Amino acid sequence: MGKYPLNHLFRLRVLFLSNNSFQGTVPTNITHCSELRELNVVDNKLEGKILEELGSLSKLRALGVANNNLTGRIPASLGNLSSLTLLLVGDNNLEGSIPEELGRTTIERIQLGIDRLTSSIPSSLYTIFQTCMISNLKPNQLEGSLSLEIGVGFPHIRQLVLAENRFTGPVPSSLSNVSMLEGSVGGDDLSFINSLVNCTQLQRMAFSHNFLKGPLVSTIANSTTQLSWIDLGINQIHGTIPSAVENLVNLTYLDLAMNHLTGSIPPNIGKLHKMLALHMLGNKLSGGIPSSIGNLITLLFNLDLRSNNLVGDLPSSLAACQNLKYLTLSNNNLNGSISNLLRNLMAGAMSSLRAHS
Repeated sequence: MGKYPLNHLFRLRVLFLSNNSFQGTVPTNITHCSELRELNVVDNKLEGKILEELGSLSKLRALGVANNNLTGRIPASLGNLSSLTLLLVGDNNLEGSIPEELGRTTIERIQLGIDRLTSSIPSSLYTIFQTCMISNLKPNQLEGSLSLEIGVGFPHIRQLVLAENRFTGPVPSSLSNVSMLEGSVGGDDLSFINSLVNCTQLQRMAFSHNFLKGPLVSTIANSTTQLSWIDLGINQIHGTIPSAVENLVNLTYLDLAMNHLTGSIPPNIGKLHKMLALHMLGNKLSGGIPSSIGNLITLLFNLDLRSNNLVGDLPSSLAACQNLKYLTLSNNNLNGSISNLLRNLMAGAMSSLRAHS
């Protein structure tokens, strides 16, 4: 890309080159495009560093250089871009710390994920969060604890993704003040879910691959009816699955895999009629598979209950799940006739074909 002359494009306001195979470096003479408002070179094969000179493009509102092969640090000069509202620099090979200077911008969406950024989150970044709607810092090597006041005075933030870093300490209860939050991040104590009760717009709760401990609190089912996605897989959660899960009427994805859950699968899980995928593998669940799962006839396509202590026959009601594509039940103590199981599943499939012919 460095071979292209930009010296005379002084009226250029928008430059979109994303999703191509451009190579080389971003040319330094791009600074001659003093009227540039939006620069997007996301998803190419660019190398070198993010130019310090970009900080001189005073009218720049959106900068996207993510998903390339860029190295070095995030230049502190980007803090000079007072009009900047969108910053996408993740999925490169960046390292070092997040510059304090970014706190001088008015960013509404920031993505710094999938790099090797280190150190703690600078205090100035919490200033960004005051106007930010989407913040993604996953995954890096960020460390330290989150500010206890992270949720205070952030009326606009909808997504805050900090997973797969090295944060320690509790998740701040002040997140309960963020009523517009649609997705957030976990820490090492599952009790923080109680503080999300006021996040009435919360739609996605993804905390997998952490070290979350403690019982699965019933609060998770009482926080919001907007919740459509829960991923708590690969943690250290124990206890039983609360029967209040039936309140999550918009839930489409539930992943509780690879934890230490015990007890039975609550029968009222069959009331979640929008469910697409249900993953409870790798726990210590006992009892039978509730026949009410057959009530999820319209959408359910992935049911994974392997590696538990489930017993008894497979419910014939499963045959009603017309869209079921993945059924994984290995490593349990289930019994009965396989031929009956297959006969029921095939009967359900044929019934579905006739209904759509």
